[in-house]
Amino acid sequence: MKKSSFEFLKNLIDKPSPSGFEAEAVEVWKSEVEKYADVSVDIHGNCIAVLQKGDQPKIMLAGHIDEIGFMVKYIDDKGFIYFVTVGGVDTQIIPGQRVKIVTKKGNLRGVIGRKPIHKMTAEERKAPVKIEDLWVDIGSGSKEETESMVDIGDVLVFDVGLEKLQSDILVGRGLDDKAGAFVIAQVIKGLSEDTFNASLYGVATVQEEIGLRGAGTSAYGISPDIGIAIDVAFATDHPGMDKRTIGDMKLGAGPVIARGPNINHKVFDLLIKSAKKTKIPYQVDGVPRGTGTDANAIQITKSGVATGLLSIPLRYMHTPVEVINSKDLEYTVILLKEFIKQAHKL
Repeated sequence: MKKSSFEFLKNLIDKPSPSGFEAEAVEVWKSEVEKYADVSVDIHGNCIAVLQKGDQPKIMLAGHIDEIGFMVKYIDDKGFIYFVTVGGVDTQIIPGQRVKIVTKKGNLRGVIGRKPIHKMTAEERKAPVKIEDLWVDIGSGSKEETESMVDIGDVLVFDVGLEKLQSDILVGRGLDDKAGAFVIAQVIKGLSEDTFNASLYGVATVQEEIGLRGAGTSAYGISPDIGIAIDVAFATDHPGMDKRTIGDMKLGAGPVIARGPNINHKVFDLLIKSAKKTKIPYQVDGVPRGTGTDANAIQITKSGVATGLLSIPLRYMHTPVEVINSKDLEYTVILLKEFIKQAHKL
């Protein structure tokens, strides 16, 4: 991965963007893609970049820029903050984490506290973690001091960024699905000086983690002929994953192309042909129902959209240590660029 590409992805990851509070990350994405395309932000917060507006067919790429996180719910008399989840967070991994709180005065650091294990009863040690037994400590001494910095409804995320583990292996918070938004930006950049027989709408969608909301509203406004969601898929190349029920997906083995009722057969076939033509590795995942991604919302927009789903293999989804292979990002960009050039043949 080029240094400039890594820095762009790192900046995306660094900006907190829990569902409904994506503006900081959207601004990073917008600043990157507006160098190459016409860009706007709709009333819902989706950021939409357009190349060759008015050409046919109309293609929409969607990668959600929101992430899981937390929201301030209550501040007690001693200034400790109690919170609820935004999106699906595993409560077992929350204790002991550092967090970043997004406030009107800027980002504020805190830590998630819990009773020390030494002081727990045997039953407490065995019991699942309850979110109401956790709190955020910002070092405040009173309710009044905390309230001078933090408001009810402020959001927070794990305070970790993007790093390289080994060679092409990256780790970070929010790669689900800022990796997808990153891919779309790279596709727009790559096609901005090229010619193809279509109009391209690249969308950094919002509020996917709480119900595919941004994809629904942006697809309604764009009314595409073809829609491709770019998201992440469960890698099964680590302990604890049952390939018999999840499938066989590996980091570095290329994008995962979904197949099933959420996917248009002709779109699927062209994605496969595009991968073979460009000689990139790819993987196939059979999904016998809705995929739980932006592809769901796009497919059933208005009278229906010919929809596909490309996913980047990812380990440890919805944790602070999501792991991907940067090669899979590059393969996905190559595949999408070829697909878009051939899409008029569908």
